[in-house]
Amino acid sequence: MIVKTADFICSNTQVSKLPPPVLPEYAFIGRSNVGKSSLINMLVNKHGLAKTSQTPGKTQLINHFLINEKWYIVDLPGYGYARISKSKKEDWNKFIRTYLDKRESLQCVFVLIDSRLEPQKIDLEFCNWLGEKSIPFSLIFTKADKQSNTKTDQNVSKFKKALLATFDEVPTLFITSAELQSGREEVLNFVGSVNQQFDYKAVSAAYEAYKKTL
Repeated sequence: MIVKTADFICSNTQVSKLPPPVLPEYAFIGRSNVGKSSLINMLVNKHGLAKTSQTPGKTQLINHFLINEKWYIVDLPGYGYARISKSKKEDWNKFIRTYLDKRESLQCVFVLIDSRLEPQKIDLEFCNWLGEKSIPFSLIFTKADKQSNTKTDQNVSKFKKALLATFDEVPTLFITSAELQSGREEVLNFVGSVNQQFDYKAVSAAYEAYKKTL
């Protein structure tokens, strides 16, 4: 897939104010400081589209980016460490989970995993929650350039083994580096293949019919 355009559309904290669910969406989420913004910018080849920060937990909104005027990248707040109050974190969890569980146009959740780390409980718990809700997801291992290929492969294998304790099979996975732009083509080709199955006309017609009932 060639990315010709990538535009910021909106930021929201309420699912009800999101763009109409008539285009395929791909959500990106992971532990704070996993390199999510850098990965998104690498995928669309547009520096600064998603805001990067040295402060973990900086993303606090649901951010929609329209790609090629055909599909959305959805940048979700990271889970895990963030300097926010307990009540605020609970609000975040609620609206993130509502989006993931109820968004009709969501095609896949890309769960970002730091390839430098052995399996983390919080990542496995989130994957299990997606599985329980029957929400399709794929794994993207980030920061592969920060260590040897052998070490990356070892950590990926350990994560796969940990997932198989609760899943029958491991979902599609990608190994990436925003610095080296590795894994970019594989992720975009995956999105392209899923988009080919998306019935734009039928979804749009269903949404228009739904609006008339409101």
